[in-house]
Amino acid sequence: MGFQQGLSGLNAASKNLDVIGNNVANANTIGFKGQRAEFGDMYANSLLGSSQTIPGIGVRTAAITQQFGQGNISVTSNPLDIAINGNGFFRLENNGVVTYSRNGQFQVDKDQYLVTASGQHVTGFVADAGGSITADAPGRLRLSTTAMAPAVTTKSTIKGNFDSREDTIPNTPFNPVDSTTYNGASGMTVYDDLGNSHAVQLYFARPDPTTSDWQVYAVENGSTLNGGTAIGTLSFSNGLLSSTATTNFTVPVPAANGAGAFSFDIDFAGSTQFGASTAMTAITQDGYAPGTLAGFSIGNDGTISGRYSNGQTKAQGRIVLTDFANPQGLASLGNNQWAETTASGQPVTGTAGTGNFGTMQSAALEEANVDLTNELVNMITAQRAYQANAQTVKTMDSMLQTLVNMR
Repeated sequence: MGFQQGLSGLNAASKNLDVIGNNVANANTIGFKGQRAEFGDMYANSLLGSSQTIPGIGVRTAAITQQFGQGNISVTSNPLDIAINGNGFFRLENNGVVTYSRNGQFQVDKDQYLVTASGQHVTGFVADAGGSITADAPGRLRLSTTAMAPAVTTKSTIKGNFDSREDTIPNTPFNPVDSTTYNGASGMTVYDDLGNSHAVQLYFARPDPTTSDWQVYAVENGSTLNGGTAIGTLSFSNGLLSSTATTNFTVPVPAANGAGAFSFDIDFAGSTQFGASTAMTAITQDGYAPGTLAGFSIGNDGTISGRYSNGQTKAQGRIVLTDFANPQGLASLGNNQWAETTASGQPVTGTAGTGNFGTMQSAALEEANVDLTNELVNMITAQRAYQANAQTVKTMDSMLQTLVNMR
């Protein structure tokens, strides 16, 4: 009888419509991965039967598989929204239960932990107080809002050119208020252990035009440092710093404003002496004033950096990604989450952008990978299949009625 085949076809078409309807319903669900119904035919063979003479008895739903293709990425204005471009899942944890998701709509809870909308904690590599990250076991990520303490200047670098055309300074000794005692000057700002800024002015004097030596003096708040003598001498050969000369000088700064005295090194490596004006092209130093948290940014590798009012940044942690040998073996838990199973294989956790892991994009979200046009076409096809199987049942009913009515 064709009732069996028609009934199984109706069930299969109904199941297919359920899957398509679920895909359509979640077309706007961030991180959603569409499903596909897969079917297999059925036979009722005996040991001695021949499949060449026995018709099939219908169709069955073999599996409903998850389709983990990449969804489109849309830009948002929230820096805590994160999209994964490529392989991998966010690793979430709640009361010791670990789940995985592609939904990057994150927020900060009252305890400053990074969490999902449903309260799961986002896990990653935790940074220490100094901002160093080690790839230990993933833990809950907590974003610190503590103000950044100041850092005293310990070293600086200066790179520039010293004019080879300069004549000997006409007057000595060096006096910062007498421009005839030096050939050029440049300033920089350094910081003491309380974060107070100190304006240090450097002066450059060429004592003898027949040599390629330049004396360097330092002045802070109008007072010449290092006892009024040069902090060092730069020697050049063929326009470049001499390989045997010292390029690193120490600048002592006296105590002021309740802070202790300190000293820092200045490295002039890379400076030149050519026929161009004396000018410094690059100045750096490692100190800074105290700062309050101004915001967060997240890099492509998942590193969360705090931005502070003093212009500094410090790593707060790194969101990790987890991948599986067989993602389709994951168990769907709903609410945009999956769980590990024996079919999925062991989880492999690491940093975004390394190995087979995709990259992360901050202020962006991965949309559902559902193609509405394709789903609507599939819906029409499934509807026609349902109608055709219903017609099979109707035809068999008509045949049976004819048989019953025979006299």
